[in-house]
Amino acid sequence: MRFRMPSAPLDDPYSVTLEIRKSQFIGWCAAVAEPDDVPRLISRAREHYPDASHHCSAYIAGPPGEDHAIGFADDGEPGGTAGRPMYQVLEGSGLGRIACVVIRYFGGIKLGTGGLARAYSQTVSALLADLPTREYVPRCRLALELAFADEQPVRAWLAEHEGDVVDAAYHAEGVRLAVAWPLDARSPLTELDARLNGRLSWSRAPA
Repeated sequence: MRFRMPSAPLDDPYSVTLEIRKSQFIGWCAAVAEPDDVPRLISRAREHYPDASHHCSAYIAGPPGEDHAIGFADDGEPGGTAGRPMYQVLEGSGLGRIACVVIRYFGGIKLGTGGLARAYSQTVSALLADLPTREYVPRCRLALELAFADEQPVRAWLAEHEGDVVDAAYHAEGVRLAVAWPLDARSPLTELDARLNGRLSWSRAPA
């Protein structure tokens, strides 16, 4: 299943800032591969804004519609006024592998529970409005064995078919390429093997 995800990494999150009734809301968004990545993003937010009132969060660490690798936290705001509204915006976005942190500096005016929920939702919506994204392509790792003379044609064919060469090892008999191959590949490797007159061999490699 292919889907869109943030292109911003954990160490350089995408950010927006809103002021709502004197309170400042700073939104951070980044790509995550698993739930364990989320505490790293929250920790960075706390380091950058240690004097903020709250560091609320929400994430979907898997594909859109995922109901396992998800989570949200209010970080001291009244229950249900921050993390859940943030998550609901993420859930409706169609994005996956995404985490958001909203940092709040209290401005002296209480927003009420409804106002807080709207403010946190609005901040995440502002993040997603212009969020840089990329396509996530599920892949498996393959090991391809080929002759030296076939390396360049194989590399060219793989590049045309979204096969990413991640490593190459050279030995007396030829070349072994480690390839990240799309699980939903449009063309099978048998097509490449036919072009090479049966000289190609491949196997599933450990992830």
